[in-house]
Amino acid sequence: MTVPTLTLNNGVQIPQFGYGTWQVPPESAQDRVTEALDLGYRHIDTAQMYGNEAGVGAAIAASGLARDEVFVTTKLNNNRHDPAVVAGSLDESLEKLQLDRVDLFLIHWPLPTTDIDFVDTWRAMEEVYAAGKARAIGVSNFQPSHLRRVVQEGTVVPAVNQVEIHPYFTQDDLRAVNVELGVATEAWSPLAQGQVFDDPALQAIAGTTGRSVSQVVLRWHLQRGDIVFPKASSVERLKQNFDVFDFELSPADMGAISALDAGRRIGPDPDTMSWIPKD
Repeated sequence: MTVPTLTLNNGVQIPQFGYGTWQVPPESAQDRVTEALDLGYRHIDTAQMYGNEAGVGAAIAASGLARDEVFVTTKLNNNRHDPAVVAGSLDESLEKLQLDRVDLFLIHWPLPTTDIDFVDTWRAMEEVYAAGKARAIGVSNFQPSHLRRVVQEGTVVPAVNQVEIHPYFTQDDLRAVNVELGVATEAWSPLAQGQVFDDPALQAIAGTTGRSVSQVVLRWHLQRGDIVFPKASSVERLKQNFDVFDFELSPADMGAISALDAGRRIGPDPDTMSWIPKD
């Protein structure tokens, strides 16, 4: 199947659909990513915080795919915000990933209540970008106020903002700010960590379309323009998630899914998230 691509604000092409490796254990990351690549996934999302970059890199290296065939994202850990260590931190990631550059490098969390200002961290990210170690740079979990500061005080507009989005937390206001500033929206926890599966409204749409609930929700994301990369616990689920490019949801179905929005955040609040790992 052909995965659609979107053009980021610096001209880089990004596959709109990929495989997320959050909560994929380091010891199984190579196998899981290999399965995804074998099925046709060409966008892999990892992070320093996940601890599985080495497995991701091993899978890509063993795949036989050309470097430009796989879009790789990693993210700066919360304990690496000091501008003096950002470049070295990415170098460590590149070594684990067995790559000379990543396609996208993100600040994982803004940490607005901590001692280091995320704008200073962003300026260090800009230096990494200028050095060619990342084809694009962006942010994750940035609220509109955080994003506007980066745009106003930095010199590079973030290519993406990766945030929690699912039918119960549609983030329409934040998505509108992303559009206003020319920032692509990436959705993490697109299936609300499995909470969508038992929803009667989603089950009804799945029944009328002949698709699974997960396929319906992923299709909703794609038609909204989100970049999405669900994780999967089995090869069968990997296959099912990937089978979303040969049907479309009607405007009525799209509206019904969006109407489930309850402002219900599952993950941490970016305004108060301050956790910093010790190592």
